[in-house]
Amino acid sequence: MNFLTSKRVVTTLVVFLVLLNIALLGFLWRQNSCTLQPAGTGTRQFHRQNPFTLPLGLSESQTVSFQQLRQKHFRNVQPDMEAIGVLKKQLVEEALNDKPDSGKISTLAAKIGSHQASIERELALHFHELAKICKPEQRDSLKKVLDRIATRRFSGSRERGGFNHPTGQGRFHPEGQGGPR
Repeated sequence: MNFLTSKRVVTTLVVFLVLLNIALLGFLWRQNSCTLQPAGTGTRQFHRQNPFTLPLGLSESQTVSFQQLRQKHFRNVQPDMEAIGVLKKQLVEEALNDKPDSGKISTLAAKIGSHQASIERELALHFHELAKICKPEQRDSLKKVLDRIATRRFSGSRERGGFNHPTGQGRFHPEGQGGPR
């Protein structure tokens, strides 16, 4: 009797494969249903906890105002962020050429810096708008939170998209380049 033509073996194999397929489909369905997010209009979603609410003791109306200002800020800086992305791609392309044009690299870097300066101006104005919403007793706490946010942006950590310097000192040092932290 041929082993593969045995009715019992074939039936057992088919049942096993069907159960395996059902288990894999269930796994994929569960994985996809947990990670699917509702389709939006392509704008950034602001569903995270507001980082100012607890430390500043914001009221409900202040929290709503902070969220509205945050959304407005991100809409204002979005064109500059997109322009920086395009310029950085051009910078990488030029850097990978056999003979990179240092003048073009300098021009691209200056354009990136111009857009970054615009973003920083918008950020300062955004912070000013946030401070106007705060009560006088909340402004000291706001300053501490904003200082923490500003210094975290330049910490050089991998979580924030920084590069690890070969010496282990990150890419930016508030005390000066290459200086101790």
